[in-house]
Amino acid sequence: MSVRIGQGVDAHRFRDGGRLVLGGVEIPHDQGLEAHSDGDCLLHAVTDALLGAIGAGDLGRHFPDDDPAFAGIDSRKLLRHAVSLAAEAGWQAVNLDATLIAQRPRLAGYFGPMRENTAADLGVDPVAVNIKATTTEGMGFTGRGEGIAAMAVILVARE
Repeated sequence: MSVRIGQGVDAHRFRDGGRLVLGGVEIPHDQGLEAHSDGDCLLHAVTDALLGAIGAGDLGRHFPDDDPAFAGIDSRKLLRHAVSLAAEAGWQAVNLDATLIAQRPRLAGYFGPMRENTAADLGVDPVAVNIKATTTEGMGFTGRGEGIAAMAVILVARE
């Protein structure tokens, strides 16, 4: 069996209005994330990690932010596309560990649905997906409440 690890990082700044979507879950908040797509930085980090693990570049290569076809797109569709690329190359996700970095809003109450969505899109059991959050104790752009960042590490395998 061959295994590979991929890591992904993404960040978006807040903007007034719009929806805040993380892990495919809409979170009540007075601001959304600025982005060409739906701004789901969690799934962007996961997708980048998966693409990296299979040696297929990154999110921007597959879904350029200047392509109108991806304007406002649901990031779950982007992740499912990356999963299909992995499957075509014989790779399957084994497990995922992801961290959201945000001072606000509080996210712990949404981890269950985020985990379910992400596991479904990856084609793994939810026990193979871990999603957590941390603050930066007021430091940096996330600490000042200017945006949200995410990091993800994924293990993939093939026979």
